[in-house]
Amino acid sequence: MPAKIQFTKEQIIAAAFEIARAEGLDRITVRKVAEKLGSSIAPIYVNFERVDDLVQAVVQETFANARRLLAEQDSGNPFSDIGVASLRFANEYSQLFRDLVLKPNPYMQNYDQDMGPVLLEQMKKDPELAGFTDQELLDILLKMRIFQLGLSAMVANRLLPEGFDETKTIQLLDSAAADVIAGARLHKNQG
Repeated sequence: MPAKIQFTKEQIIAAAFEIARAEGLDRITVRKVAEKLGSSIAPIYVNFERVDDLVQAVVQETFANARRLLAEQDSGNPFSDIGVASLRFANEYSQLFRDLVLKPNPYMQNYDQDMGPVLLEQMKKDPELAGFTDQELLDILLKMRIFQLGLSAMVANRLLPEGFDETKTIQLLDSAAADVIAGARLHKNQG
C-alpha cells in the first residue's frame, strides 16, 4: 500500500491563497483546495476544522504579502512608499484587493488597529511630515487613504486611461500627497 501524501498547513494555505488570488475568497472550498493539492479532503480537515478557518489563514497570508510589499518599498520617501505599496498590492492581487476593500467583509474590521501604528511609524520617518502631531499625521493618512483607495480601485479594475502606466500612477499619487501635506501645513500654520 503506497504511503499517504502529507501536506503541511503552509502548503494548504498556499493552495487556498492561489485560489483566492485568481477567483476570490468566496471561491475557496475544501474540495477545490484538495483538488489543487492533488489529494483527498482529509489533509485539509486535519489542519483546519472549518473552511472559515482556512479563509482566515488566507486573509492573514494576504496581509503578510501587503506588509512585504510595504517593506520592499524604500524610495527614501516613507509616506510615498505607503501609497506605492498599496497600488502594487491592488495591481498584483486585484481579486483579493476587491474582496477585502470593495466588498463588505469581516476581515478589514481591525485594519486600523493592526496597520495604523505601523503606518504612523513609517510616516514619522518622512522629513516632509516633520512637525506634525500624531493626530495630524493620522488625519493626513486618512485623507490619503481615501484618495489612494480610489486610485487603487481604479488600478485593480483596470479603469485608468490607456497609457496610464505605473510611473504616471505614482506621479499622480505623489502629487496628491504633496497637496494634502501642503494643505495640512497651511492649516497648522493658520491654526
